[in-house]
Amino acid sequence: MKQEVQMLLSVQDVHKTYQTADGPFEVLRGIDLTLAAGETLALTGESGSGKSTLLHLIGGLDAPDRGQIWLQGQDIAALDDNGRAALRRGTVGVVFQQFNLIPSLRIDANISFQAHLSGRYDADWCAKLATRMGLSAHLEKYPEALSGGQQQRIAIARALAAKPALILADEPTGNLDEETAQTVLTLLLEITRETNTALLMVTHSATHASALDRQLTLRSGKIA
Repeated sequence: MKQEVQMLLSVQDVHKTYQTADGPFEVLRGIDLTLAAGETLALTGESGSGKSTLLHLIGGLDAPDRGQIWLQGQDIAALDDNGRAALRRGTVGVVFQQFNLIPSLRIDANISFQAHLSGRYDADWCAKLATRMGLSAHLEKYPEALSGGQQQRIAIARALAAKPALILADEPTGNLDEETAQTVLTLLLEITRETNTALLMVTHSATHASALDRQLTLRSGKIA
């Protein structure tokens, strides 16, 4: 069991409400969770349970209405937009279900994009990631020329290229067939563990969740 001094992330009594046509909807109703450096955690739950909302708050894509989110000793909830943007560039890497690659950039430029933004570009590391992800022969191509599985590998390499402390993955295998999904997940877990990068992954798959160190389930905006 990892010691407390290695704690990377602490979410404390986080609430989030959105306004809808039917009135306010409380998506998160007092979330508490912790994640140690290098630990992997799967977040499961039905659609609408608040999984993606929680991931967005931890990644600084939105701010909670109440509560605190501590990442490497810094309260994300207290940061302004510029502060949260800086966090996303360097400390956190995000992998989306829809890949979110830049179609006008070649594969090599997509992989290094976030690393350049964060000032952490390392050509050797980007080359190693491309090799591990089986992309070395495709670096001069554009995303549209590659399969969905290959595009998700690009997205994972991009998130890892800046050497973040935490990877947030929102259904990273949701658009892939089962065999490709398993290959992509295996690569993601291998590299995060080798680099001591923490991983918080939202998934609907019990099989994929079981591959991570811990699993938590969200139900109606609370940890079940």
